[in-house]
Amino acid sequence: MDFDLIVLGSGPGGYAAAIRAAQLGMKTAIVEREALGGICLNWGCIPTKALLKSAQVFQYLQHAEDFGINVKDSSVDFGGMVKRSREVADSNSKGIGFLMKKNKIEVIMGTGKLKSANTLTVTAEDGTSKDVSAKNIIVATGARSRELPNLPQDGEKVIGYRKAMVLDKQPKKMVVVGSGAIGSEFAYFYQGIGTEVTLIEYMDQIVPVEDEEVSKQLARSFKKMGMEVMTSTEVTNVDTKGKGCKVTYKNKKGEEKVIDCDVVLSAVGVVANIENIGLEEVGVATDKGKIMVNEYYETNIPGVWAIGDCVPGQALAHVATAEGITCVEKMAGMDPEPIDYKNIPGCTYTMPEIASVGHTEKAAKEAGYELKVGKFPYSASGKAKAAGHTDGFVKLIFDAKYGELLGAHMIGYNVTEMIAEIVAIRKLETTGHELIKTVHPHPTMSEAIMEAAAAAYGEVIHL
Repeated sequence: MDFDLIVLGSGPGGYAAAIRAAQLGMKTAIVEREALGGICLNWGCIPTKALLKSAQVFQYLQHAEDFGINVKDSSVDFGGMVKRSREVADSNSKGIGFLMKKNKIEVIMGTGKLKSANTLTVTAEDGTSKDVSAKNIIVATGARSRELPNLPQDGEKVIGYRKAMVLDKQPKKMVVVGSGAIGSEFAYFYQGIGTEVTLIEYMDQIVPVEDEEVSKQLARSFKKMGMEVMTSTEVTNVDTKGKGCKVTYKNKKGEEKVIDCDVVLSAVGVVANIENIGLEEVGVATDKGKIMVNEYYETNIPGVWAIGDCVPGQALAHVATAEGITCVEKMAGMDPEPIDYKNIPGCTYTMPEIASVGHTEKAAKEAGYELKVGKFPYSASGKAKAAGHTDGFVKLIFDAKYGELLGAHMIGYNVTEMIAEIVAIRKLETTGHELIKTVHPHPTMSEAIMEAAAAAYGEVIHL
């Protein structure tokens, strides 16, 4: 064998798996067809956050007078925003290259395809190919933007998230279809820099996986920006024949209407990249577009493993990283604890931000728990007032019987940095009373967590 391990795909799951394998003494290679870091670093998590930061800075400038600062004639340099975003992504991708060298991981550029359980055929950009072998192969090929039959992407007028990051010019009007994390973040970005955005969601609330109260708050914040938000609405057709787009939609009353825009962003989820990588030839089992694995990411074929967006579970970068590390540690003969998928945080980087983990209030009730629910609004937070960000709240859901923290749902400034405390609390099985007695620093946004716990037990001080 050429290697102990070959990883197919260098996203957050793939490169983390490769590094952990190298740390454990395995001779490791990674195969990548495009750029190190995969979608997350190059076309997802990182460059989108750079764009969102640009929108936030512009929003600050629009409201500078609220902070006692006079700013005249600020304007959007859309090309400059895109350029900065790409530079941030490129810098991070180079950082992964450094980590590969540091850990003596061989990087093989090209498109990989399973030839057998222990062999990959890698085809380079110039068409030449070679076989490489390993005791183990991890498939970490990620996912791409999902296309709906009635919303085919042409890359010009109907686009996916990749094109939305590098448009040649800022659209005057945009329709965003789908209000999950990707759709909501791009809706915020474009509305924040002056594009007229209409956000259309098929479900009855935006950010459908979030707690109902969080969804309502984000909708209020979006509408306050001037965004049009439509729920229980289905896009039935997009006519791209003219200069722009004519989007036909059916609203919650069943009425068909048409809206004009320059570009439509389709953000209706992702689909795993499992085609043409040799799964069928080798006999790797798949179901509903995903590779089937056990709790340690072994497929039905010995020596072939799979992690990240191409296996069932949450399609999140931090999930892929955790899966890659767990997978390699099991491969190396260690005894890692299987990942608890009920304690995975989700974040949406709009303004206000959203962060959540565990049961929503509705799900907890449906599961039969008797609840204690505490909520602390940002409008009562001194730090939030000082920062000028009073939209939002922290909501905690406890099991009334044992004090277990069943779920946490936050919307507001900086909550994506605060959610890790909740994940640790749930991991350590900390009770509501223990959380109330955990002294939080003042003034901070994070003390809203302590206050929300106290509110659940009738002990809140600042409400």
